[in-house]
Amino acid sequence: VQLQASGGGLVQAGGSLSLSCAASGTIFSIRSMAWYRQAPGKPREFVATVASAGDTDYNGAVKGRFTISSDNAKNTVYLQMTSLKPEDTAVYYCFAHLTYQHGTNRVTGGSWGQGTLVTVSS
Repeated sequence: VQLQASGGGLVQAGGSLSLSCAASGTIFSIRSMAWYRQAPGKPREFVATVASAGDTDYNGAVKGRFTISSDNAKNTVYLQMTSLKPEDTAVYYCFAHLTYQHGTNRVTGGSWGQGTLVTVSS
């Protein structure tokens, strides 16, 4: 299984940016998808998650500014980011908890996508 993230870039403070991440491969089900981020010199932190049923949860630092959503038919998760701040600058990673085919095995577990850089200038 592969998770391909896209949509990062450079934006001024107060601006908006959207990220997307599509899971591909032989996927049987996705329990949840999430976004994490890692700023320079800091550990990776949770940003937001969406369950297959639509329940969402957010890091308090982004609540009210970021919106996570998913398209289950496309195995894709989105992150709409508004009112961006310089402290939102980080590499953003998508994560999925899913069941997929790996060789001859059916595997249930987590998978990370490659990061996409978001830079917010002041």
